[in-house]
Amino acid sequence: MPLSYLTRIAQTPAPTFEEGERAALIAGLWRELGYDVVRDEVGNVVTRITPPGTEGKPALLLAAHLDTVFARGTDVTVREDRGRLIGPGVGDNSASLAVITALLRDLRGHTHEWRRPLWVAANVGEEGLGDLRGAKHLLARHRDDLGAMIAVDGYLGVAVTRAVGVRRYRAVFLGPGGHSWGDQAPSALHALGLAIQGLYALHRPVTPRTTLNVGLASGGTSINSIAGSAELLLDLRSLDPALLADLDTRAQAVLHAAAREVGVSVRLERVGDRPGGDLHAEPLLGLARDAAREGRIDLRLASSSTDANAAAPYHLPAIALGVYRGGNAHREDEWVQASSLGPGLRFLRRVVELYQRRPVA
Repeated sequence: MPLSYLTRIAQTPAPTFEEGERAALIAGLWRELGYDVVRDEVGNVVTRITPPGTEGKPALLLAAHLDTVFARGTDVTVREDRGRLIGPGVGDNSASLAVITALLRDLRGHTHEWRRPLWVAANVGEEGLGDLRGAKHLLARHRDDLGAMIAVDGYLGVAVTRAVGVRRYRAVFLGPGGHSWGDQAPSALHALGLAIQGLYALHRPVTPRTTLNVGLASGGTSINSIAGSAELLLDLRSLDPALLADLDTRAQAVLHAAAREVGVSVRLERVGDRPGGDLHAEPLLGLARDAAREGRIDLRLASSSTDANAAAPYHLPAIALGVYRGGNAHREDEWVQASSLGPGLRFLRRVVELYQRRPVA
């Protein structure tokens, strides 16, 4: 069962941009199962199953991200409490990695009737400022080899069929600084405050949902120093690509206006650009619904930002499917219901089997 893999995976740290230790673990587990495994240029772990007769046909890509939101040094010990496994990142996305590893174990010797290849990837850079680095690389390099993509991420019973677009910026305000009494220089923190006020005053449509968030803000050196620098991280999201582009333009204007009003400079760096919009998920959604019905799983549709976003610009059918039940994602007390991993594995395997039965166009 996936449970045999989960604790090992979850207790192997994998902060975004530092996924190497967990990538090595996953590569080793897959090799032990008899698969040929490669690590690509950005650090993704990939295995390709190509049964005789499927060479050159568009593959189904299963991708589960390696990274977590927790910094190096976080205690990632997993504990068990009344049927729950509890620990940082035990669900997102360790449980998904455990399920796809168990899937690879179960598929051995059962692929001879397949009509298409299957690619399985443990990819880097989904969380935070990773900006879908691993998934974007896979799509940019291999779009012509792929027929569909399933991002394995999230809770069992949830199917993400629409991608929430995301733009992220780092804004750094810079001034001369100085002494709080002896100088009359403009303050970078003053500009940052005006910028935050202006950003939250921007109109955001309720439908399609469009959001703005200043997640981090910092600056200055001491209580009696005029701040020579200050910075913020800005997250913009929308279900509508045009509305996101409009909010992006207006947010940048606010940041520049705040700097001009105070008399400091501002340096903008785009640190995230997750494409959004229609994932063309209909063919995969039908299979997921059939598999859910067989497994007596209630399936609901959702919009979210996942590795499946990377497929949107390529018009590749994509969907994100969850394979475990749990809660408290991105918290150190995240939990997974251990008994849900078996149904999650059976659900994912059934989706793959149904996809393999489809006629090849």
